[in-house]
Amino acid sequence: MKKQSGFDSKMIGAAIVQSFVKLDPRVQFRNPVMFIVMIGSLVTTAMLLRDLLQGGSTQVGFELQIAVWLWFTLLFANFAEALAEGRGKAQADALRKTRTETKAKRLKGDKVEWVDAASLKKGDIVLVEPGDIIPSDGEVIEGVASVDESAVTGESAPVIRESGGDKSSVTGGTKLLSDWLKVQITANAGETFLDRMISLVEGAKRQKTPNEIALTILLVGLTFIFLIAVATIEPFAVYSNTTISVIVLIALLVCLIPTTIGGLLSAIGIAGMDRLLKRNVLAMSGRAVEAAGDIDALLLDKTGTITLGNRMAAEFLPAPGVSAEDMADAAQLSSLADETPEGRSIVVLAKQKYNLRERDMAKLHAQFVPFTAQTRMSGVNFNGREIRKGAMDAVKNYVNEQGALIPDQVQVDCERIAKSGGTPLVVAEKNKVLGTIYLKDVVKGGIKERFKELRRMGIKTVMITGDNPLTAAAIAAEAGVDDFLAEATPEAKLKLIREYQDKGMLVAMTGDGTNDAPALAQADVGVAMNSGTQAAKEAGNMVDLDSNPTKLIEVVEIGKQLLMTRGALTTFSVANDVAKYFAIIPAMFMGAYPVLGVLNIMHLTTPQSAILSAVIFNALIIIALIPLALRGVKYQPMGADKVLRKNLLLYGVGGLIVPFIGIKLIDMILTALGLAG
Repeated sequence: MKKQSGFDSKMIGAAIVQSFVKLDPRVQFRNPVMFIVMIGSLVTTAMLLRDLLQGGSTQVGFELQIAVWLWFTLLFANFAEALAEGRGKAQADALRKTRTETKAKRLKGDKVEWVDAASLKKGDIVLVEPGDIIPSDGEVIEGVASVDESAVTGESAPVIRESGGDKSSVTGGTKLLSDWLKVQITANAGETFLDRMISLVEGAKRQKTPNEIALTILLVGLTFIFLIAVATIEPFAVYSNTTISVIVLIALLVCLIPTTIGGLLSAIGIAGMDRLLKRNVLAMSGRAVEAAGDIDALLLDKTGTITLGNRMAAEFLPAPGVSAEDMADAAQLSSLADETPEGRSIVVLAKQKYNLRERDMAKLHAQFVPFTAQTRMSGVNFNGREIRKGAMDAVKNYVNEQGALIPDQVQVDCERIAKSGGTPLVVAEKNKVLGTIYLKDVVKGGIKERFKELRRMGIKTVMITGDNPLTAAAIAAEAGVDDFLAEATPEAKLKLIREYQDKGMLVAMTGDGTNDAPALAQADVGVAMNSGTQAAKEAGNMVDLDSNPTKLIEVVEIGKQLLMTRGALTTFSVANDVAKYFAIIPAMFMGAYPVLGVLNIMHLTTPQSAILSAVIFNALIIIALIPLALRGVKYQPMGADKVLRKNLLLYGVGGLIVPFIGIKLIDMILTALGLAG
């Protein structure tokens, strides 16, 4: 998927056009705060036109400026939302083109018929050959092939897809590189991942989340309070023999209601979804993104998430009477034909520690013995030598058959390795045990620090593994997780999630197999791997297109950033309203009550300039905050109490101070231009 960076002129131009399109009252009605601004703009414009036609008002210039800036306030709010939506337009266009131009080879018995991908239905079977685009989401029912998923995931490395197991799911829009596949379609037109991605990036089907709805209700309540406050000014003005026009009252109302957050609220939500999508995570709803920001417990698979996924040789432990170099030499010889990551690591470790180089085994007429599930050993035979390596009990049986025993020290070494979380491999030559290879689960670099960050955020980390409790405990200690679940079964995972939820905690987890589906469905945030089964993807409320289990940590950070951004800008907006109230009211009434001049700390030129400056500031602050709303407040891992204190200090106090500075500067400019009234 092509990534967007920044804003180009085409995107900005489209957002400007959409700003006017969104003036449709049906669109504005969905945002109550901005709907009030629209009504005020219409009333102000109507009164301006009346005064222009009558020609008797001396305040036409002032009324014109108020009307223009009220409309700008509305347009700027629309622009913020349109710009947030526009960031995904290019992605949507590219995805839509992929979907509409793809042809499919649908199988009808032994016949192959060419059809449009959009006409495929759930249950259809298609044939995909090298160079073909996979026409829709589906399950591989026959064949093994290499698939290029870069068009969807942005990753260039091909992946293997095959029938059966956890690697059978394919995504529409990806390309087959080799061999062939028979795919059974699992989604109707309009229901595929491409369709969902298009809807999400365009913002067309973004539903308001519970938090967003609750905040909207709060903003409506604040708007109602300020409406009452402004309504009381008129009788107070009559009592004090001060004339205040309806236009001034409308302008004051627009300045005091929470227009800043009202204008940016939708853009913040859309931008949060966009940030998630740019990391190749497809969220089924905004609710899932917000839930990620409130997570209390994080369940992570050990293999591939906490560890590298392959156990690596870490040490050679020779048996009594055997030199370390001889033991390493035998271990390397037995692994030269072993193409597994473990086998390769044994060869590399022997090179690094003892400078042992690979031999040309062809010249030695060596016969390699492959690993089998029955023998649980592998090795090599050459020049009368028979070297074997494998699990301790397998090698024990091997040497016992030849009348020998496993040395006590080797058994002690194997037990110690197992207790430390490693895997022991014993090396023997005929009836002589040479020593033990220590295979170790390698914990990913930096993962321990990430877990520390999560702990500072108040999130509990739990490692899930099929290892025995001793091995699990050792790896958990090295990785720095808070807890672990050993010998995990689907039932055990489900039970653990429910136990946390019964305590009032929100739980997130990742999974890719059908056996993970129950737990993914139960978790508050279930991130399914795109490489996994269809059952897992349908059970989760997010899909990681890169199939990277550690992405769950980024998902949590994005969710928290979304909530922090909304909270920070809400704090700033409310503080702005309070500051504007105390900045404007003294200037309006100091003519009737000179004593209020003491409170006119900004020394605004006239009551008209005070109102006009506030209206202009109210509009411009929305534009000024658009980059922050789209980029998000910078996330730093810390406790909720620290985040609250920081936001109150930065955005609360800042929201009180900025209007005083901004309104005064605008007043000075208006005065210099002779527009102060």
